[in-house]
Amino acid sequence: MALPGPEWRGLLARRWAELDPPLRERLAAASLHDAVRLGCDLLRTEEEEAALVRLCQRVCTGKEPEAASFYREQGNLEFGRRRYQMALRLYSKAVSHEPPSSPEVSVCFANRSAALFHLEHFEVCLEDIARAESHGYPDRLLPKVLLRKAECLLCLGRLQDAADALSVVESKIHMDGLMTSPTHQTLLKKLSQLKVKLHEKERCPEPAQEARADMQGKSEIWEENDSISGASSSLSLNFDTERGRHLVASQDIMPGQSLLKEEAFVSVLCPGESLPLQDSETAWDTRVTNADLYCHRCLRQLLASVPCRGCSYAKYCSQDCADMAWEQYHRTECSLGALLLTLGVFCHVALRTVLLAGFAEVNRLVEWSHSGDKDPHNPKAGCKCLSETLEPGAGTRGIPGCDDSGQYHSSYQAVFHLLPHTEQHSPEHKFLCMLSVVAICKQLQEAGLHAAVLNQESSEQWPKTKTSEQTSDELSPELKTVAEAMLRHVLQLQCNAQAITVMQELGPGDGAVVNKKPVRLATAFFPVLSLLNHSCCPNTSVSFSGTAATVRASQPIPRGQEIFHCYGPHQCRMGAAERQQLLRQYFFECRCRACLDELESDVKSVVSMRNSFCCPSCQAPMQGEEDLLCCSNEACATSVSRENLSHRLQDLQQQIKKALDLLRDRKAGKWQEAARHLKKSIGIVEMHHGPSSVETGHELFKLAQILFNGFAVSEALSTIQRAEEILSVHCGPQSAQIQELQEMKTCLSELPRSILQRT
Repeated sequence: MALPGPEWRGLLARRWAELDPPLRERLAAASLHDAVRLGCDLLRTEEEEAALVRLCQRVCTGKEPEAASFYREQGNLEFGRRRYQMALRLYSKAVSHEPPSSPEVSVCFANRSAALFHLEHFEVCLEDIARAESHGYPDRLLPKVLLRKAECLLCLGRLQDAADALSVVESKIHMDGLMTSPTHQTLLKKLSQLKVKLHEKERCPEPAQEARADMQGKSEIWEENDSISGASSSLSLNFDTERGRHLVASQDIMPGQSLLKEEAFVSVLCPGESLPLQDSETAWDTRVTNADLYCHRCLRQLLASVPCRGCSYAKYCSQDCADMAWEQYHRTECSLGALLLTLGVFCHVALRTVLLAGFAEVNRLVEWSHSGDKDPHNPKAGCKCLSETLEPGAGTRGIPGCDDSGQYHSSYQAVFHLLPHTEQHSPEHKFLCMLSVVAICKQLQEAGLHAAVLNQESSEQWPKTKTSEQTSDELSPELKTVAEAMLRHVLQLQCNAQAITVMQELGPGDGAVVNKKPVRLATAFFPVLSLLNHSCCPNTSVSFSGTAATVRASQPIPRGQEIFHCYGPHQCRMGAAERQQLLRQYFFECRCRACLDELESDVKSVVSMRNSFCCPSCQAPMQGEEDLLCCSNEACATSVSRENLSHRLQDLQQQIKKALDLLRDRKAGKWQEAARHLKKSIGIVEMHHGPSSVETGHELFKLAQILFNGFAVSEALSTIQRAEEILSVHCGPQSAQIQELQEMKTCLSELPRSILQRT
């Protein structure tokens, strides 16, 4: 949810309609500075405050022992059914809800370690066992956990550590006494079994596995740009009044060549689909969302999350990530979790942006924006218009976002110079954003987080607010500055927010063939990536690894050609008129080659051509508005009813569905049939997106998995080769799919020659 929820939006829409017309006109014309001052006066009614309190109560972000107990019991049920992956997720939810001082938190870690052990994640299992011990796991239950630790060490080949662990466990069992109890007898039996296994491994150590150099993928040639951080030396930064800032190829570029590698300046995880609790509802949601699956700081996939000590929402991949998040921004955000989830991701990104930048930098640039000098490094000066025309020969110096030496960095200054399009946003939208950021800043002040927002710098560095001039409802001058910067960032996000996407598995992911789809994982500011203008037929592909974006050329780009990125509406997915409608949210009219070809000529749009029926005889597009369709190829002249072709399309869709069912069936005799159905699907994808598109690459990857598992060696190798060629261009040689394709290829190549000859 990028914007605030519907109830808050509806309340503020009614409030806007009730304002006096002169005040509405004043708000519509107000600068960001004046809008915040007006917003502080307007957000004072009990209705808005009560609404926010009510909405925040529906979002659970605090520590709740009852919820922890519920999730732990649900995890135990799933563990008993041997559904260890689901048990793992539920135990993680329990860990997040337990207060850090609770004795039960150690039990949650121990239970989760058991699920991790059965899933064969031995290293992470050891980490959870250590956490259970450090949190005071009950002494009477410790031998069982220590035996699990010893078995993990055995599985990892750490024999001396395993022997030491077994010695500790043996001493512990004997010290506890009651050797005749059933529990102790079970422990002794397990101890004896592990000792035998240890001796066997010591007598016959497993051979060390050879590292395969070819699995690491090809190294990419990379020379960084001198003036644009994270960009290739093959790019240059230009500026003109029509296109604004944009990147151009300074040399010929080949498909697959990396053009840009940038870490997000800021990113916020999108929580994903989850129903908010209704008033008086006490049940807890067991569904797994993005908030449970990915680290809230680095966006790596979570296996055993490390919870925030203060809230139940934030989860991290390691204690290091948790500590860094706390130092950088979460110490301020932690108590505001419910409010930030209520007001949407854009408000959350805006707050985190100013926290990461630091108040000194925010204050400098906000003050600069109020005056007329165009030197952003002069705290007493500013620029009336961030997009004013540069003088000829100025180079990159003076381009908005560049420093004195003409360098464009992935910095807060670059973020600040992204255009907010203040004049283009509707007055109602600005009113919603204004009161939302003011509500956050008021909550910061009421919660006593003023010093944290100022990065806990000495209060002597900032002018003290005169209490006689400030009511309890009035924001401090520093927080008004923060609110102004946040409002700017919320408006910027309309056009400059970058979705970080991942390929997420559909279903349990335990089949021979894994089906995936792209999902929005987070919203971020990438100031260098934002230099790329839109095209409905882009010449680049963007991929993500955690919070890092990589832009690669998807086709040959000659020297002097602009580098384009697709903001969403692609020529393969919709016609020009529909694309133009969607692009209005970015406040520009697209003039890319695809749009001009479709709008300035009477040629049928590419997407409508691809969505039309093809002639059964010659494959040319069929024409006609009525039931009878005729081939557009005059030499063919085939005609057929629309109903007939519709039935054939439905039949094909059923075959594709059947193929997906066969993929899940795992019966060896059905691989060939599944492959046949999927090949038809690939034909449709190629026609719709193109034979070299990333969509075709993903479908070929699925086909390669089918053929690999069906031992169709020759065809599998050729499919792997083609999938690898396409995906390496769009995703790079280090991507997970390329690595898996290489593993399949190596495995097939190492099969005995007799098998290769038969297949």
